[in-house]
Amino acid sequence: MGIVIRRLTEISRPVLWVNTIGTTVVGMWLSGFLWTWSILPILIWVTLPFNLLIYGINDIYDQDTDAENDRKGGFGGAKIKPAEVRMINWGVVILNVPFLVYFAFTVPLAAFAWMLAYSFSFWQYSSTPLRFKARPVWDSVSNADYAFPLAFVPLALGVEPMWPAVIGLMAWSMAKHVYDAIQDIDEDASAGIVTTAVKFGVKGSLVWSGFWWIVSTIAFAVVNVPVAIVSGVISGWLLIANWRTPTSLEAKRLYKFSVAFPYVAGAVAGVQLVTGITLGLYP
Repeated sequence: MGIVIRRLTEISRPVLWVNTIGTTVVGMWLSGFLWTWSILPILIWVTLPFNLLIYGINDIYDQDTDAENDRKGGFGGAKIKPAEVRMINWGVVILNVPFLVYFAFTVPLAAFAWMLAYSFSFWQYSSTPLRFKARPVWDSVSNADYAFPLAFVPLALGVEPMWPAVIGLMAWSMAKHVYDAIQDIDEDASAGIVTTAVKFGVKGSLVWSGFWWIVSTIAFAVVNVPVAIVSGVISGWLLIANWRTPTSLEAKRLYKFSVAFPYVAGAVAGVQLVTGITLGLYP
């Protein structure tokens, strides 16, 4: 059992858990709580269980392209064996369904609806029949779901979400998805997968990402100017760096900085929010 859990954890990409844990914690802070035990079930859910749903299903449906992708097999993603598919499927079900059943009886309907949308969108991003990943533009739009915790966490805690933050993170996630997909253009194209990055090419993808990062920066400025500045500076640097050398190889080189992006922006937001709550600046 320990070996299975260890393998499922590896497949769930722990280095990327910040995308779900971070938004959940920020959602709690934006609700005016430095900490509340009510958040614990949600926080546990968005660690191994939900990230296995995101990345385990992705690995199942991308086995052919992952086998040819040098980036996979390390922190950028696992290379699974066909014999592991059954284990992953059962892992996703066993680890996620009990949480959803629990939430159905313990959180307001609006919060639960966002949670269901969160699960459905990530499931169908990689899985059939919708497989958003292989649909240009839809693959980007579906990644707005990374922002959903900023909606369902406050609702679960009985607080109205800070909608500019929700909209800002939706736009940010749409931009980052396409930016990160630039590095996989060659592998996806050779496998016949037409993503937004494949459809638009390197420079077209940079324009798309740049537009949505501008939208996100404006929305973030409504909530917090320092976060908006940091987000704008980092995204601008990533875009310019890749524009100067418009290749998927350069995108691969820059990927480690893209992975660090949410950690840096989240730290800037977190320090301010925690300080504000501690000093009583938030209700």
